[in-house]
Amino acid sequence: MKQVQILGSGCAKCQKLADHAEAAARSMGIDYELQKITDMNEIIDFGVMVTPALAVDGYVKVSGKIPSVDEIKRLLS
Repeated sequence: MKQVQILGSGCAKCQKLADHAEAAARSMGIDYELQKITDMNEIIDFGVMVTPALAVDGYVKVSGKIPSVDEIKRLLS
């Protein structure tokens, strides 16, 4: 099971990133768990200074932008 983490304050951009990540994982048919991390100390522990950010299995893949569903598919594979 893949751990997909959305790091951010919970703003509209964070929600859009979460929607894209869920759409990508569903379309690939992978088993995943989506976590939304809003605690700033936890976000900083990931080394993220600009949100929203996407982490997969604990590794930050994208920070400061909202990748497309296709881009996220590549990051999940």
